[in-house]
Amino acid sequence: MIVADNETAVDLLYYEAVAKTVVRVVSEKSDEPLSVGVHGDWGAGKSSILMMVEQTFKDDERVLCIRFNGWLFQGFDDAKTVLIETIVEELMKSRSGSQKVIDQGKKLYRRINWMKMARKAGAYGMTVATGIPHPDTLSDLYAAATSVVKTGAEAISVDSLKSVVDSAGAYLKDAEAESTPQQMHEFRQEFETLLEVADIDRLVVLVDDLDRCLPETAIGTLEAIRLFLFVPRAAFVIAADEGMIEYCVRQHFPDLPTATGPATYARNYLEKLIQVPFRLPSLGYTETRIYVALLLVLNECGDDSDTFKKLVPIARAALQKPWIGPGLDRTSLKVAFETIPDAVERALDIAYRIAPILTDGSRGNPRQVKRFINTMALRLAIAEERGFADELNMSVLAKVMLAERFAPEVFDALARGAADTGFSDELIALESHAASDGTETVPVKANRKASSAKKAPKAKEPFQLPDWPNIEWAKRWAGIPPTLAEVDLRPYVFVSRDRRGGYGSQTPLGELDEMLGKLMGPPLQVKQITTEIKRLTSVEAEQLFDALRAKVADAEDLVEEPDGMHGLAAICQHHPFLQASLVGFFRDLPVTKVGTWVMTGWAGAITEAEAKAAYDALKSDWAEQSDNPALSAAAKAAASMGRKRGER
Repeated sequence: MIVADNETAVDLLYYEAVAKTVVRVVSEKSDEPLSVGVHGDWGAGKSSILMMVEQTFKDDERVLCIRFNGWLFQGFDDAKTVLIETIVEELMKSRSGSQKVIDQGKKLYRRINWMKMARKAGAYGMTVATGIPHPDTLSDLYAAATSVVKTGAEAISVDSLKSVVDSAGAYLKDAEAESTPQQMHEFRQEFETLLEVADIDRLVVLVDDLDRCLPETAIGTLEAIRLFLFVPRAAFVIAADEGMIEYCVRQHFPDLPTATGPATYARNYLEKLIQVPFRLPSLGYTETRIYVALLLVLNECGDDSDTFKKLVPIARAALQKPWIGPGLDRTSLKVAFETIPDAVERALDIAYRIAPILTDGSRGNPRQVKRFINTMALRLAIAEERGFADELNMSVLAKVMLAERFAPEVFDALARGAADTGFSDELIALESHAASDGTETVPVKANRKASSAKKAPKAKEPFQLPDWPNIEWAKRWAGIPPTLAEVDLRPYVFVSRDRRGGYGSQTPLGELDEMLGKLMGPPLQVKQITTEIKRLTSVEAEQLFDALRAKVADAEDLVEEPDGMHGLAAICQHHPFLQASLVGFFRDLPVTKVGTWVMTGWAGAITEAEAKAAYDALKSDWAEQSDNPALSAAAKAAASMGRKRGER
C-alpha cells in the first residue's frame, strides 16, 4: 500500500494546533476584514491545515467557508474574476431560498461582467478593426457580450459580430459614467449588502495552491483578494510559499526597484496583503521519527484498522512536546495495546533506523518524508515480487537512497562497483576516512568477493578521495551507519534504478554513546555496568535497546551470537517493559540464517509472563520449521528437557 500524497483531515503531525489557532483568529473579530497567511514550503502541510479549518467551520450555519484553488483555473479564465465569481456563486447557492440574496447576486454579476468586458475590450477593438478576428477572441467576445447585452444565443452569429461589438461597446461607453475606482467602490458596497442579506457572521475563503500558479494567475488572485480587504465579515486564509509569491510579484512588476529600506518591494507587497502570517516549522528528529512510524503502520494496516486508530492519539500526545523523549515510547504503547502489535514494533525499529537519515535530508518536509517511505515501500515490494527481499537490509537501502538523491557521484560509484563485484573502492575509501575522522591515510579494503565470502585483508596502497564537487557532504554521508564497505550492493543498486531518495545524518545518543560501546562488549564488561543499567530512565533504556537491536540486526553472521546480545539481555532484565520487544526482535530474525544461540541464555532477560509465553510459542514455531534443521533440533531438545523437568 502506498500512502496517498495529498491533503488529509487525518492529522499525523499535530497541525490541528495551527488550524485551531487560525479558526480562533478568524472567529474572534468576525466583523473586521481579515487576511491570514499559512506559509511553508511545498509539501509542508498547508493544504491539510486548510482542510482542517474547513472541517471546523463545516457545521456552523453562521459561517460560510469557501475553498478556492486558482491552480485549477489557470489558463482557462482571468483568475481575478474567477475568484470573485466563485465567491458570489457560493453565497447565492448557500442561501438559494432567499430572493433578496438572488437579486443582490445578480447585481454583482453585472459588475463582474463589466470587469470581464473592460479587460477584453481593447483586444476586441483591435481584432474587429483589422477585420481578421481570431477564433478564441470571437468565442470570448460572444460569451461576454451575450451576458452583457442579454441577447439570445440564436441572434448572434459571426456575421453579426459587428453589431454585437457595437452593443458591447455601447455598454462599456455607458459604464464610463462610472470610473474604474467608482466601479470598485460600488462593487464593495454591493458585496457588503450581499453579506448582510445572506445573514452570515463570517465569510471565510480558503485559497490554496497559489504558489503553484504562474505569476499572472497568482497576482490576479491576490489582486482580487485585495478588493475584499475593506469588506466587513470577509476573511481570507491564503496557503502559499512566501518565496514563490515574492517571485511572482517580481515577475509581474519587473520595473520596480529591488528594495526600499530593509525589505524588498515583493516582501512589502506580501506583508501589506497578509495581516496575520503563520509559518509552518520544519520537522525535527523526534517529529520525523513519529511521522515515519505512523506512515509505516498506515502503509501496512490501513487507516481504518484498530491498530492505526489507537496509535494516532498516542503519537499526537508525543508530538505535543517533541523535545521530551525520543517520540513513541513502548510504555505508553503497552497501556493502549497491552501487547504491542508486530506492525507497530516493525515501524518503531525502521523509524529508529531511518529517521536520523531523513531529518536533515528532507529538511523536515513531510512530503519528502512521505515520498521516501513510499519509494522504499515500492522497492521492497518489487524485491519481494522478484524473490530477493530477504537480501535487502532496510538501513542499507535507506543509506543507498540517500546517495541516489543527494549525491549522484556517490551513487554512480556504488553502481560502478556493483556492476562488477558489488563493492566500490571510492565507497570504502570514504567510509574509512569517516571512521578515522580524516586524520589518517585512507587505505582501500580489497574486498572483491561474493557477499558470502569472509572479510578480505586491507590493500597495501593508499587511495585518494575522489575529487567530487560535494565531497564534504559525501564524507558526512559515509559516517552514517551502517557501513556499506563490506555489503554486496548489487541488489540495492538494481532495485534503486529509478534514482529517487532522501538525505539525512546520524543523530547521536549523546552521553549514552559510551554506555552503548560497553553494551556491545563481552559478558564481563556488560556485567560491570549493571548499576548504570539499573539507573537508566525508561526513555534512555529504550534508546539503547533500539541502538543495540539495530547493530545486531546489521551483523553479517547470525549463526554465531553477534556482539550486543548480552547488552540487550541486561537491559531487558532490568527494564522488563522491553522484554516483549526482545521476543519480537527474535521473531523478525531470518530463520534460515540464525544460530542456536537464540535458544539459550535468556531466562534472566525474559521473565515477564506475557513475554515468556510469546517466547515459548516462538520456540515451538522454531521446532516445527524445516528451513533451519539445527535450530529445529535445538528447539525440540529444549522442549524435551522442559517436559522432563516438569515430570520430576
